[in-house]
Amino acid sequence: MSEAPLVDLLSCADEPIHIPGFIQPHGFLLFFGVNGVLEGWSANVPAELSGLEIGGYFTGFALPPVALELIEECISSQVDGECAPAFAAAELGGIDYDCIVHATQGRIVCEFETRNVPADTVAMFAVKAHSSIERVRRQKSIEALLETAVRQVREFTGFDRVMAYRFREDDSGDVVAEARREDIVPYLGQRYPASDIPAQARRMYILTTLRMIADVGYAPVPMLGVPGAAPLDMSYSVLRSVSPIHVEYLQNMGVCASMSVSIVINGRLWGLLACHHHEPKQVPYSIRMAADVLAQVMASTIQSIEARQDAELVEQAAQVRTSLVESLLIDEEPLDALAHHAEALQKATGSHAMVCVHNGKIISFGAIERETAEAIVRSLPPDASDLVLRDALDEWPPELQPLLGKWVGMLGLPFDPPGGGWCLLLRTEQIEHVSWAGRPEKTVTYGPLGPRLTPRGSFDAWQETVRGRAHAWEAPVQSNARLMLSELLRASNARRAQTESTRAQLLAMLGHDLRDPLNSINMAGTLLERGSGGGNQPTLGKRIQSSSNRMQRLIGQVLDMSRIDGGLGLGLLLEPADLAALVDDLVDEMRLAYPAITYTWTNPGPAMVRADAGRMSQVLSNLLSNARHHGQVGGPIGVTLHTHAGWATVEVTNNGAPIPEEQASTLFNPFKRSSLNNPLNRTGMGLGLYIVATIVREHEGEISYRHENGQVIFSVKLPLAETERAGPT
Repeated sequence: MSEAPLVDLLSCADEPIHIPGFIQPHGFLLFFGVNGVLEGWSANVPAELSGLEIGGYFTGFALPPVALELIEECISSQVDGECAPAFAAAELGGIDYDCIVHATQGRIVCEFETRNVPADTVAMFAVKAHSSIERVRRQKSIEALLETAVRQVREFTGFDRVMAYRFREDDSGDVVAEARREDIVPYLGQRYPASDIPAQARRMYILTTLRMIADVGYAPVPMLGVPGAAPLDMSYSVLRSVSPIHVEYLQNMGVCASMSVSIVINGRLWGLLACHHHEPKQVPYSIRMAADVLAQVMASTIQSIEARQDAELVEQAAQVRTSLVESLLIDEEPLDALAHHAEALQKATGSHAMVCVHNGKIISFGAIERETAEAIVRSLPPDASDLVLRDALDEWPPELQPLLGKWVGMLGLPFDPPGGGWCLLLRTEQIEHVSWAGRPEKTVTYGPLGPRLTPRGSFDAWQETVRGRAHAWEAPVQSNARLMLSELLRASNARRAQTESTRAQLLAMLGHDLRDPLNSINMAGTLLERGSGGGNQPTLGKRIQSSSNRMQRLIGQVLDMSRIDGGLGLGLLLEPADLAALVDDLVDEMRLAYPAITYTWTNPGPAMVRADAGRMSQVLSNLLSNARHHGQVGGPIGVTLHTHAGWATVEVTNNGAPIPEEQASTLFNPFKRSSLNNPLNRTGMGLGLYIVATIVREHEGEISYRHENGQVIFSVKLPLAETERAGPT
């Protein structure tokens, strides 16, 4: 057979480790064609098999009967040249062996691994291993599972050190659990670079989940066979010789024997149990298989734990998504709905802040500066239709990076592209002080054959501070966010269609509602022009004034609605204002205009806020008008003002029945059905409270309704000016 290709140590990632052409010397190997004809063997076969001949049938050799049975079974059961390993204890020349037979790539491989441990001892170890498997299976968390696993594997195998690696998305690995001899240096918490396990080695860890090196200082035994034949694929061989680079790597760590057990989940190398010993050590095949079974149980248990965690996350995200969409369908203003669910959204996505923008208006939640939020919004792509993900500082536009501060992770949902609607979930920079197991780089040295890549020579902890990266957005979070984005887009499209419909309705209503006052003005003007008003001229003048005021109110509301809908805002000019004085003036006006109604109000003294006095008067006037129209006819109207904890609160109360729950949920929406064609509000279009709520929101305040002790109460809260919060000096 042909020799295996020479290993180019300058390109170890391409090293053909599955066809080394050598085995470890603590056993010997024969391989046959799938028809049972001998094709080759290792150079160290015992004297009892000195009569081996290429082309001879397997039954013609002095193999132990149990080995012949395993080979016969493999021949009869192989499918397309493949057969899973089978194992049995065997004896040859007075030496005990573990005989393992499997088929791969159209060849049957028969390995004899020496066993120095009596069968009864192996059986005792097997009992221990079964107990260990049960202990691992019962763990409820991944951390506890790994801690239990390393202790149990060390107990039934006897290695000096057993470590559990957990691999990251970039294939670097952290030592997350360790059981060791007390007198050796701990590796717990250290990280190993992805380059420590090249791609082809990672493939082998997945393909063959257990590998042992009984003595790192072994002399490889060559394979013999037909000259020119294809090299033997040893991917599944227990005696396969390992890469000289890996041998040197272990020697640099002071390791004399090692065993690795792969934890494979969904075809990916999730983790690894690495066992090290400071003297040569050979663990019997059956004990190794127990460790392999334990790793499979670990993989199954970890998968179940992660699936349960993912299911909980999915359920939580679904609840948030459903509630948010319901709010969007009820509330006309998307920012209000997002604000209401901000805390739940951040919790469900593991984010530390949230920024939302719609029609040019930006709101934020969490400890993020306004300037930073605005800068982040400016960086958004104008035509995005899918999630926008950023996990690190270098993924942001270069000109923006100095403005971000700690906010380097972003999950962006463009929920309303026509309106520039975005929901941005943000994560902070995670400054990591990584303890590497030695410097990650390998070094190049020169020898007789030229440059040679040398594994790291030191595994002393090497500290590195990693900055500019946030915790990456997990796959379940991304999946749930994509579902939420889909729901939000549907809700936004439905809301936009409804807005277009109500816009048309508004124009029709406006045309209808303006017709009456225009007719009144036209009729009064005609009578005055003809001089037929007689003694009714004052009455006609009042009619003209009343109709004009009504038209002005309708047109003003429509203009306000247009500004809000267009994202222009109401153009407030916030200046220091005494809220008590504003309320005092309005109550006086109402008492003069409606002397039959009792207004209760006691001026508590100055309450300074930053406000647009005209707009705030519009808010209070609307609430007093609503109390007059919708409250008990002729009943008293109360106004109170008090300050507490940095807020000034005005409450307008009237006697009346509670507002039905289905109407209360839409009080601050435009075009409410309860307002349209309401006999108590014949000239209204359902815009008043919507505009009031917008004014309050642009003052960074809050407006709410409640029913208490037979009274309808509308409450407006505004932040006190800084001087008021500080108090007297």
